[in-house]
Parts: sequence; structure tokens; C-alpha cells
Amino acid sequence: MYMKKQEYFDPQTNKFPYPIDTDKHYLVVKKNDGTVFDEKYPYIDYSKEFRRKQNWSRVIMHLIFFPFLKIRMGLKVKGKENLKKYKDVISKGVISIANHVHMWDYASIVATISPIRPYILSWAPNISGENGFFIRMVGGIPIPENNNNATFQYFRALRNMLNNGGWLHLYPEGSMWEYYAPIRPFKIGASFFSVQFNKPIFPMAFSYRRPGWIRRKIFKQIALYTLNIGEPIYPDMTLPKNQREEELTKRSHDAVCKLAGIDPEKNIYPKIFNNSKRIDYYTDTYGVGYKKSW
Repeated sequence: MYMKKQEYFDPQTNKFPYPIDTDKHYLVVKKNDGTVFDEKYPYIDYSKEFRRKQNWSRVIMHLIFFPFLKIRMGLKVKGKENLKKYKDVISKGVISIANHVHMWDYASIVATISPIRPYILSWAPNISGENGFFIRMVGGIPIPENNNNATFQYFRALRNMLNNGGWLHLYPEGSMWEYYAPIRPFKIGASFFSVQFNKPIFPMAFSYRRPGWIRRKIFKQIALYTLNIGEPIYPDMTLPKNQREEELTKRSHDAVCKLAGIDPEKNIYPKIFNNSKRIDYYTDTYGVGYKKSW
């Protein structure tokens, strides 16, 4: 379902050094604690000590961080009724996706779906970096690289978690670009897991609202956020297996666009980005709404 156009605007600014490639990171991880993500690493840690830390962290987040998050991001949620509508589907394990537009956007998803405790796939340097502890406490799972044995253990941990009714979140764009209005091309990972584990994809999208005068002038707020929650998408089992992932990726991309108030079939504004090197398609997407200067 399309959102009302007047509720959205394009917060595009020149403050952020967006890379040429649509999946590249531009924030620098300043620390590396030396953690090795091999076959011995607990990708999902079920130990009592870890769970104790995680429980205390969640108490602090609910009392302090989540209320501050709503104030700082101006977070509103639309479509939350879908969590109740599809609770039976969720109880059997789901994969959620969203555009990645703020350092704290995943925390806002965690707050929204509570008491569910989701997991999130994370770029490995983030887990070994300065924010690694916090990312692990909210369910961060590092993606191992260049190690087949580690990949096997990581894959098995994801499969067991989802088969036990867990929630896995992915950012198919591959990296965080703050306040970026178009929906970038998707990597195929979420669809791969959906097909392999026979789990639905729950599309979500962050869209933007124009801040009021106080937020703009005093707090220098660029935009306020709305988290839009869609309905589950399933792999098309009538297709040959080698076509299911690509087709599901395209449908997922369209779903996130529409939740963000973007019509992927219409060229509303001049082309913004078309330089994907990752999958063999790209649907141009455009910011929708007020094109006003700040």
C-alpha cells in the first residue's frame, strides 16, 4: 500500500560522503579488538553469562535508550498491526529487511517488535570495533569471511535459530547511508536465506518526515523517521530453484520501495543512482515528497 505523498520529503543533503558503489561503507571503524570469527566463534551465544549480560542490557535499553531513541529520531511506527496479524507466521521464524539509513535504525526495530528478541547480520568489523559490545547485546551476528569452516558454523547457527522460531534481520542494501532517500539495489542474501530455510521475508522501510522549527533550528535535526511495517513475502515455489532468489529479491525491493512511499515504476525525479555491481538488475528509485531547501 502506498503512503500519502504529502507525508514524505527527500532529506538529501551534501553532508554525507556517499560512496560510488551502493553497498560500500563510508563510516570508519576506529578500533579492532582482535576477535577472530572462525569456526570456534559462538555466532549465536547461548551461554548463561552472555544471556545475563544481554538481559541487563535490555533493561537499560528499555528504561533509557529506547525512550531517548524516540525523542531523538522522532520515531513513529505504521503497520504495527501486522505484527499481531501474522503472529502465527512470526512464531515459526521470519526474516525481516529494511533500508539502512541511521546508526540507530535497527535499535528502533528492536524497540518496535519487543518482546521479540531479533538477531541481525552485521559486517564483521563492526563486531570487533568500538560498538561491538552493544551490537552483540542487540543480537548482532558477524558474517565470517574467507573461512569455509566458519561459514558452515555460521550457516548452521542461523538455520537452527530460524527453525526454532527466531527472527533474523538483514539490510539488503549492504551498508548504512544516513538520510538517503532512494532505496538502493539489494544484495540477494535475504532471499537466499528465505529460500534455503523456507521462511518468509517481512519487509520494512524507513521514510522521513519534515521536523518542526525547534528541531530544525535548535537541534539541527535533518529529518524525523517513520518505520513502515509490511506483510510477509514468500518465495515462489513454482519457479525453478535457481530463479527463486532473484525473483524474491526483486519483489522484496519493490515492497520496501512502496512502504517508503516510492513507486519503483515511475521516474518522479532525475536519476539519482544506477551503478550496482552486485546483482543483474536495478530499478531506479526516487525520493518522493517535498523538494524544499533546508
